[in-house]
Amino acid sequence: MNLDKKNIEIILQASDDKKAFNFTVLDVSKTSSITDYFIICSGNNERQTVAIAEEIISKGSKEGIDFYYKEGFDTGRWILLETDNIIVHVFHKDEREIYDLESLWLDNNLLDVEQYGIKNWK
Repeated sequence: MNLDKKNIEIILQASDDKKAFNFTVLDVSKTSSITDYFIICSGNNERQTVAIAEEIISKGSKEGIDFYYKEGFDTGRWILLETDNIIVHVFHKDEREIYDLESLWLDNNLLDVEQYGIKNWK
């Protein structure tokens, strides 16, 4: 398993452990100079989005993933976590509808989340 796929799996599993839902993984490597992948998921409320992000950081750090940029913990509405080649967006469900990142990056390769064993991907 390549490193990107392994890191994506770790992030998705950590999110799933905290009951995140509506997962999207986009390969933006051909259209973005800042990252290769976007992982987008939702939480029902601010407390849950913070818990999801904290779980991603905790499990990721145990596996050697360094999230060197973290933003949004103060409001819990849109949390960004950035690694060398993955940006994770943890949205409050209402905020996600407003920003609709998927439509902005529509030309990118949507990866099959089911291959990672995620239960709540829709």
